[in-house]
Amino acid sequence: MPEVLSTRQLNRTLLERQLLLRRSPLSPLEAIEHLAGMQCQVPPAPFYGLWSRVEGFDAAELVRLLEAHVVLRTTLMRVTLHLTSTDDFLAWRPMHQAMIEKRFAGSQFAKQLDGAVVADVAEAGRAVLAERPGTTAELGRALAERWSGAHPTALAYAVRFAVPLAQLPPRGTSLEKDGGRALVAPVPELTGRELGRETAPDALLLRYLAAYGPASVPDMRLWSGLPGLAAAVDRLRPRLRTFTDERGRELLDLPGAPVLTGEEPAPPRFLPWFDNLLLGHDDRSRLLPYGHRLGVVGGNAFLLVDGFARATWRIERSGDAATLHIQPLEPLDLGDDVVEEGERLLEFGASSASARRVVIEPVP
Repeated sequence: MPEVLSTRQLNRTLLERQLLLRRSPLSPLEAIEHLAGMQCQVPPAPFYGLWSRVEGFDAAELVRLLEAHVVLRTTLMRVTLHLTSTDDFLAWRPMHQAMIEKRFAGSQFAKQLDGAVVADVAEAGRAVLAERPGTTAELGRALAERWSGAHPTALAYAVRFAVPLAQLPPRGTSLEKDGGRALVAPVPELTGRELGRETAPDALLLRYLAAYGPASVPDMRLWSGLPGLAAAVDRLRPRLRTFTDERGRELLDLPGAPVLTGEEPAPPRFLPWFDNLLLGHDDRSRLLPYGHRLGVVGGNAFLLVDGFARATWRIERSGDAATLHIQPLEPLDLGDDVVEEGERLLEFGASSASARRVVIEPVP
């Protein structure tokens, strides 16, 4: 019979693999690859996510990686913006391409093309952006000169879904939420490298398990956004370990990957908006107490207390002052370790503020 893993075991094992039980000596690039990418639809999110995971994290190093196109801000898992290494994006985008194109075909934008052929629009849009990177609005206006009957935004989104594009710095190189203009360029032209050819997701799922396992097939499907994973899982199954959770659901994992006891101490950790830690499983009970699971939908930034998401946080600036507001989701006894970690977060995220303080709000 497969070994049964408790919720606390799954919690601590996930935190270990996500570099959240202790800060890691990995470089930012190594950490991004270890995590199989980081969601980044809120531009500064990866800075905070790496700060909570990487020992001595220097925001300037991530900026350098973005400016050198060693890491990219691109559309990938779940058709959402992710920060990945260029190597991973080139290998993984073909695995997601059919899903991304199908998502466009079912969108309102596809209905606004006025008969324009997506492949023709994509080819023209790629040429426009290869010559001069631009925003969605700029791309739409350029394409509307040829397809005057189609909605300009629909034309631009046809390109955004069909062509592998990356957002260019300075977008995503600041701790400010607006992040600058979202200029995009085709990845092959930007990097001088071609996409891989493998479309089967086997290698992607192994990377997922390394960072998120043990996990179920629905977990893999939710994280990746990919349908029809049964064939890939069947191919991989002889190479994987099998567990069950406390409700009897099958969990798969890499052989030899660490599985913790559940008794390990978990320090407080501040997670950014839409952190994949909270989006990487169909069953989020290993992180979110049952009554709070839907809280992640609103894009809150969460605080882990004893390994579980039990509070949200935000930094408010007023003149030269910065205040970290911590909002518990339930009655909690937040100790000095939470305040001290919060002070370190303010030092990182609001270093220019002359006055910084941590405020713990009452339970709503």
